[in-house]
Amino acid sequence: MSRILIIEDELPMRTALKDCLEGEGFRVLTASDGESGLKRAVEEKPDLILLDVMMPRLDGYAVACELRRLEQGVPILMLTAKSQIEDRVTGLNAGADDYLSKPFSTDELLARIRAILRRTQRQQKLATNFTLGDVEIDLLRQQASCKKKSLHLTAKEFAMLRLLAEANGEPVSRERFLDVVWGYAAFPTTRTVDNHVASLRSKLEANPNEPRWIKTVHGVGYRLEMDSLRG
Repeated sequence: MSRILIIEDELPMRTALKDCLEGEGFRVLTASDGESGLKRAVEEKPDLILLDVMMPRLDGYAVACELRRLEQGVPILMLTAKSQIEDRVTGLNAGADDYLSKPFSTDELLARIRAILRRTQRQQKLATNFTLGDVEIDLLRQQASCKKKSLHLTAKEFAMLRLLAEANGEPVSRERFLDVVWGYAAFPTTRTVDNHVASLRSKLEANPNEPRWIKTVHGVGYRLEMDSLRG
């Protein structure tokens, strides 16, 4: 039974979400502001967090950033009345896994939750540590290093590596990256994916212009050289 933490300052919304999720068989934890929600997330380690953006003390963006800084890999579904693309980008860059604008239907909420939990369960079955030449990747802790020197990868870059590893050497389309990593095609162009791949290559490849590990599959997307994976 998955445990879901609701961090929401509005009591009616928090109560409605709690009743809905408990009715579907989930175990539910709640917090009424960002500060207490962050504390509860770290201490109780839920399987998923429903995170409101506009809250007192700490807003949702700050909570997501702090969780990722603390290397908490719990998936985050961000809830907000804001629907502008810039706001969604801010939330996703802060570390959210998906984004849902209010008002939303309970059917869509439940579908998003189940999709995230399915992805998380698949990921947990995979090897979480692998190497790409001199680069060591730890997907679980979201850490990377080259010759023992730490590399800074963003939450989105780790998510892209995870998706590539899950594909087991098969190509991953740009549309698939947008759907899974950014959440339901939050960006209007696949150029976003290309820019993030270029950033990944600059950090992981000895020669980014002639990549050894992250290969382009023309007309499709990208794949990871699987014989480089160990652990």
